[in-house]
Amino acid sequence: MTYLPSLPKNAVLLDVFRAYPHTSRPLLDYHQALLRGPSPLTVAERELIAAYVSGLNACRYCHGVHQATAQAFGIGEGLLAALLADVTTAPVAGRMKPLLQYVGKLTLSPAKITPADAEAVLAAGWEEQALHDAVAVCGLFNMMNRLVEGLGITAGEGYFIIAARRLADAGYAGLKDLL
Repeated sequence: MTYLPSLPKNAVLLDVFRAYPHTSRPLLDYHQALLRGPSPLTVAERELIAAYVSGLNACRYCHGVHQATAQAFGIGEGLLAALLADVTTAPVAGRMKPLLQYVGKLTLSPAKITPADAEAVLAAGWEEQALHDAVAVCGLFNMMNRLVEGLGITAGEGYFIIAARRLADAGYAGLKDLL
């Protein structure tokens, strides 16, 4: 149930975007550039990071939408649960582990990030832009999780699938078109 009385009780994030288009349009432009623009990280990997960060934050809405979106781009079912249980034993490519450990630490204890954490990502074969993009996705979804939780936005499994289809087909620019 949303905490904004002007919105329907079952409001989703798109309803918030429609109610506040002046801030939503640039936010969706940033989503589109970061999550669908050029990057050494695939779209699936960026959506995986979004879902992982949201899972760490226990943001059910963002975790559900972005888990379904990551799966639409080829991330296997059950991978996010394994990552949330333990990145080191999760069945993910070896070079993804330091990147996911980095965003996990950045989410849960940002003041504890060290140069060694960044060096581990680069030593795994990622270029600087990959580290930048992973940190930017992490930061964006920490913010989005706070926005969603702070406004009382919720949804169920059925909505997650619909939202994921929309994001897979039209990206975040498609959401902007719906405002």
